[in-house]
Amino acid sequence: MTDKTDLQAQQQTPLPNPDLEGLEILVGAWDVSGGARGRVTYEWMEDGFFLLQRVDLEQHGMRIVGIEIIGHEQEFGHAPGQEIRSRFYDNLGNTLDYVYELNDKAITIWGGEVGSPAYYRGEFSSDANTLSGAWVYPGGGGYSSTMTRVRRE
Repeated sequence: MTDKTDLQAQQQTPLPNPDLEGLEILVGAWDVSGGARGRVTYEWMEDGFFLLQRVDLEQHGMRIVGIEIIGHEQEFGHAPGQEIRSRFYDNLGNTLDYVYELNDKAITIWGGEVGSPAYYRGEFSSDANTLSGAWVYPGGGGYSSTMTRVRRE
C-alpha cells in the first residue's frame, strides 16, 4: 500500500542534477581553430537535464557534422549516474562516449572513461570567451585547439 507521502514523491517533477550547472559556461556558439576548424554550438535541451552540442568541423580534409548529448545517464529503474557522460554521433558513423569533468577555469573530457589515455584538457580565459587546450591520444597523437565564443545563447 502506498501512503500519501510516497505518492507525492512519485508525482514530483524531477530536477536536473546541480552539477550540470557547470556546463552553462559552454552555452553559445564557438569558432574552433587549430587541429580542427569550424563551429560548435551548445544549447540546453528543454528542462535542463541535457546539454546538446552541434558540431560542424573540418579535420584532416574531412567534414565532420555531429551531435553530442551531455548529461547523467540513467538506466531503467535506477537513479542517474554520478558522472557527467555524453555520446557523440557523426556523419561518418562514429558513436563516441565521453566523461566530462569541469570547473569555472578548466575542462577535461575523457574518451570513454576517467583516466583514459585519450582526453581533452583545456582552460577558459578569465572572461570565459576562449577555451584553449589539446586533445591527447594514445601513442603521442592529438592536436591543439582553441574555441572562441561568437555568441552567448
